Amino acid sequence: MQPAEIRRRQLLRGALTGGIGLLLSGSRSPSGNEGGEERAVEARTSRIFPETTMSGSKAWIAGCAGHRLSADEKAFFAAERPWGFILFGRNIHSAEQVRDLVAELKEAGGRSTTPIFVDQEGGRVQRLRPPLAPTYPAPSRLGVIFGRDREAGERAAWLQGRLLALDLAGYGINADCLPCLDVPVAGAHSVIGDRAFAMHPDDIATLGRAAADGLVAGAVMPVMKHLPGHGRGNADSHLDLPVVTAIRAELGRTDFAPFAALRTLPAAMTAHVLYTDIDPTHPATLSPIVIQQVIRDEIGFDGLLMTDDISMKALQGDIGELSAKAITAGCDIVLHCNGDMTEMRKVSSAVQPLRGRAEQRAAAAEATVTHRPGIVDEAALRAEFAGLMTEVA
Repeated sequence: MQPAEIRRRQLLRGALTGGIGLLLSGSRSPSGNEGGEERAVEARTSRIFPETTMSGSKAWIAGCAGHRLSADEKAFFAAERPWGFILFGRNIHSAEQVRDLVAELKEAGGRSTTPIFVDQEGGRVQRLRPPLAPTYPAPSRLGVIFGRDREAGERAAWLQGRLLALDLAGYGINADCLPCLDVPVAGAHSVIGDRAFAMHPDDIATLGRAAADGLVAGAVMPVMKHLPGHGRGNADSHLDLPVVTAIRAELGRTDFAPFAALRTLPAAMTAHVLYTDIDPTHPATLSPIVIQQVIRDEIGFDGLLMTDDISMKALQGDIGELSAKAITAGCDIVLHCNGDMTEMRKVSSAVQPLRGRAEQRAAAAEATVTHRPGIVDEAALRAEFAGLMTEVA
């Protein structure tokens, strides 16, 4: 890219920021040099990975404690080979630090395509914030646009996904726990709330598909959540076990519908929710009935199924035993987020290297991050997105 073009983009961003700070605050590319961040990440990984293989990766995703890997973490991850890693706010300090941490994690994973996950939804769930990445609206605001103009709303959802992918790719992050396809219900806990795209299952499916397509266009793996539906939950599963008492037929008409519509997505995350009419004993993450009869059969999802964070308080018991139960129930991958080394040792001991259908699903999901995205005019995309969002400001 020519210097004049870089300058033109910077000036356009500056002009836009004055009127729509919410949307474009921090919208400068992470390195301040459009295109350069992708080359920097490629340079890091090409030095580390002459070949790429998933063989031997174990069926879990790990968090880490801080801004860089400790010597103990490096040795542990290199020996245990989790399939992927996930980042949280505690892992994020500066642009260069995040890139270096991602490079360390991929080196520990043993391949350039090691999935590096983050929760970057927009609204209140954004791990990367200004100045490292722009602030995006909550998914519900996309639903407001959709309610007024379906074509504009769908376009806004795609643009948000594509712009998120641009942001993440600058750091080497290649997986986003998005879209949230939960159907909100009046009187339910607010943990989902404005994270939902809309109120109607069909609208949620349309907007969720557009957002996922935007991520995939940018070579970022989408992970739909929380199967088979968290919208009716009466508690925050980070703190307690939500219970849903609706009958299965009603759930099938509403809660399950967006997931069924997007059942061909490569990856999905379970809900730590108890559905009393389906399995009154086990939360979905630990329920063979929910996973096989509902997620696999009724919804028809045959992609990679990962747990929500296995250390959340909705699940009670030894972390290793919970991990083993999740795999036995039918989950392909255990997600462990808090970076606690004692817990991670238990999780890794409880799971095995990926094999069979789980390995095939993991390979298919990972394949979504291997293509090179097409060249886009980032400034034009951001300007278009900002224009759509100002209509509902």
